[in-house]
Amino acid sequence: VQLVESGGGSVQAGGSLRLSCAASGYTYSNGCMGWFRQAPGKEREGVATIDSNGRTSYVDSVKGRFTISQDNAKNTLYLQMNSLQPEDTAMYYCAVASGYSCRLASYRGTSAFGYWGQGTQVTVSS
Repeated sequence: VQLVESGGGSVQAGGSLRLSCAASGYTYSNGCMGWFRQAPGKEREGVATIDSNGRTSYVDSVKGRFTISQDNAKNTLYLQMNSLQPEDTAMYYCAVASGYSCRLASYRGTSAFGYWGQGTQVTVSS
């Protein structure tokens, strides 16, 4: 499984970005995909997940602002981020928990996600 993120950048508060994660070697029908982020000096945090049926979940801090989606035909995962705030500044990673439901993967945390991309930086200025 290979994951390649893109779409990060620098924006002002209130702006938007759309992150993409191109996946290869992964079958969407068998697992959970997610977006994580890690700010300097902080632990990696789960942002959103989506399963093969399109069910989504979000961390409270991004609900109503971020939307996770997937295009199975393009093997691509997306994260639409609106109303960005300085506290959203972080390196963003996509990840795959192959063979896990998103419910179980979220319970187990980052250890359930065996495949990770290299990350894309998001910087939000006030």
